[in-house]
Amino acid sequence: MKLASPLSVIDDPRRASLALDPIRLRLLQELAQPDSAVGLARRLGLPRQKINYHLRLLEEQGLVELVEERRRRNCTERVVRAVAHSYLINPAALGALAADPSRVSDRTSSTYLIATAAQVIRDVASLRDQADTAGKKLPTLTLQVDIRFASPADQQAFAQELSEDVARLTAKYHDDQAAGGRRFRFISGAYPAPAQEEQS
Repeated sequence: MKLASPLSVIDDPRRASLALDPIRLRLLQELAQPDSAVGLARRLGLPRQKINYHLRLLEEQGLVELVEERRRRNCTERVVRAVAHSYLINPAALGALAADPSRVSDRTSSTYLIATAAQVIRDVASLRDQADTAGKKLPTLTLQVDIRFASPADQQAFAQELSEDVARLTAKYHDDQAAGGRRFRFISGAYPAPAQEEQS
């Protein structure tokens, strides 16, 4: 039996709407481990028929999958599980309403950062689908670090040095004429760490 995916990206509005229903969200959480409608009904205190209805919708949209079928008395019990440990709704599901950095003029604003993050999700989700279809691995790079600045001046100095270093590395490695070269998009952003993380 293949393992569940670490992450499933939902890029269809109907699938997104279906998954966000409170009961179906709960079912997806519970189905991190395989179970049947009977088991779920017992655990959640809901009628089995209602559980079956929601499981059928989730399965039709590819959000849960059949693991096995068991014979119990005169019926067959279907055991299913969530296809992924986590789900993410692709901003592309919003169509023309999706956040777009090209429509934000202030590049130092939180709106621009959010729109850029949304673009990253759209781009990488699409590229990942293409790589999966081709049976290839998608080459990516992720850098993440938390920095505690002593002052706003230090924060500004860091941003300046980072910009200069990125410009230097770009000039060193960028080659428009490279035969078979592949263009990569690098994103750098920063925001204050959430208060609860600061306190932990």
